[in-house]
Amino acid sequence: MRKIILLFAVCLVCACEAVTAEPSFYKFAQTPPMGWNSWDCFGTGVNEEQTRANADYMAKYLLKFGWQYVVVDIEWYLPTAGGWGYVPNLKPAMDDNGRLLPAPNRFPSAVETKGFKPLADYCHAKGLKFGVHLLRGIERQAVEQNTPILGTNYHAADVADKNDPCPWNPDMWGVNTSKPGAQEYYDSVFKLFAEWEVDFVKVDDLSAPYHKGEVEAIRKAIDKCGRPIVFSTSPGDTPLADGESVSANANMWRISGDFWDNWSALKGQFDRCDKWTPFRAPGHWPDADMLPLGAVRQPDGWTAFTLDEQYTVMTLWSICQSPLMFGGHLPKNDDFTLALITNPEVLDVNQHSSGGKQLYRKGDMIAWVADVPNSKDKYLALFNAASAPPLDMDKAAFKSDLVTRETPGQAVDIDIDITGAKKLLLVVDVGGDDFSCDHTAWAEPRLIGPNGEKKLTDLQWVSATSGWGKTAINKNVNGSEIIINDKPVAYGIGAHSPSLIEYDLPAGYTRFKASAGLERSGVIQNGGATVKFFVFTSDPRPAGATLGIPIPVKLSDLGFSGFCKIRDLWAHKDLGKFKVEFAPSIRFHGAGLYRVTGVR
Repeated sequence: MRKIILLFAVCLVCACEAVTAEPSFYKFAQTPPMGWNSWDCFGTGVNEEQTRANADYMAKYLLKFGWQYVVVDIEWYLPTAGGWGYVPNLKPAMDDNGRLLPAPNRFPSAVETKGFKPLADYCHAKGLKFGVHLLRGIERQAVEQNTPILGTNYHAADVADKNDPCPWNPDMWGVNTSKPGAQEYYDSVFKLFAEWEVDFVKVDDLSAPYHKGEVEAIRKAIDKCGRPIVFSTSPGDTPLADGESVSANANMWRISGDFWDNWSALKGQFDRCDKWTPFRAPGHWPDADMLPLGAVRQPDGWTAFTLDEQYTVMTLWSICQSPLMFGGHLPKNDDFTLALITNPEVLDVNQHSSGGKQLYRKGDMIAWVADVPNSKDKYLALFNAASAPPLDMDKAAFKSDLVTRETPGQAVDIDIDITGAKKLLLVVDVGGDDFSCDHTAWAEPRLIGPNGEKKLTDLQWVSATSGWGKTAINKNVNGSEIIINDKPVAYGIGAHSPSLIEYDLPAGYTRFKASAGLERSGVIQNGGATVKFFVFTSDPRPAGATLGIPIPVKLSDLGFSGFCKIRDLWAHKDLGKFKVEFAPSIRFHGAGLYRVTGVR
């Protein structure tokens, strides 16, 4: 009997250790990492000045809300890199052991082999953390020169796998992790990162296809380097079948390809976030990718997401606890963008909720629920993923033919009767060629009446949408001077298709005149913009289209009986008490985020 009891005790201890044991690196990211990454705004060309400017902004405005990582993305080692494409055969900055170094012309503090240590110190002094991008593999120039692998008798050519290069970037060969010296190569890279005091590394070309050998080699290298470096794999889709492996090696991993600011990409993230739910827990987070918000695609770009879509991005990323990596150039943030990413009640959902999961999906009506820590309350996210009903184009008082850069003057003249009209709606529709750079402008829009002319730009619009960027007075959607057919416009309205601008008309005006055309920033890109212009004097939208549709949730499905108090987290507003069902109206492409509390 004594032996049986002893054996039982030993088994119990082993079982408890098996349950409680988890990788020590999980401690590096107990909550989803929050930070800034240079890719969306600067592509391959970010420099030290730009990085420090974003660090300064983060320290001043975002750090107190939990934002802390400053991450330099791809090709920081190439002196002449720039844009969002890749050029082969550029000479990288590299040490004698084939390890990449920051290009000193772009990162002046890196001279004399200081590497990224001075830039990391700059971030650390502000209370921030510093991260870098790395491509899977070994630099092709290192293989050509057959550089020695630090601390070994092996060389770059001994471990390079030329049959497994990155398919979309010409910088690296793969590493064959079964070869002697392969682990030591990765060890040497992360030894250097630890010397630089790097806190975060995003390793590209690991996730799709999933490179298990190199994922595990990087995990071992980080564990050996002696520094708590958060490990992020990229890009997706990471195969769900490899969920156990990636969650046992990485702190975060991509669940999609590069996520950019278009609705179809956003709509596709709902299913991906849902299917990765079993692998979401403190220390290891499925990553829905960066937030392409604010001033992306510098020097002049701005997110193409509408305001409703931006709320949807932040709501979905928060309820599914995706890491939050902001992609825009932070110093250019407007008030809306700053408020969007510093709402403390919303960020609490991302950082401190648990058990987040999809409650239901009924076509384009989607509901998610999560637990509130130390409470019986629930977080509830509701999404209207449907598109608004189409406009009734038969109501148009003016319809243009397709306008392209081959159209004479790259514009159309408009002169219509508006006698008795109370509304004026200016609409730009896409040309149907799937080309997204449809930059347009309404040049010299004016109202004509018995007492003369009035500039439409002197009136305040009721509402204005732009398919990309922001509708602007006397500027294009990039914020620059409006130019049509190579001629500056005296005054006008910059927009991007699809766009709808609504005005209430003052009494007494009888005609509307304008020239509607392609703005230069759309003409010069690829095949050029293609659009159609419409003017309406009565509302072409179906009744109620601007209000969205109700997204209903039975409160019993959240575990509540009786009355519940509901708080709107985006509005910081208590909505009152509800019983049986909560069914707020959610705008098309929009979202709502709530806290539900049972009332005794």
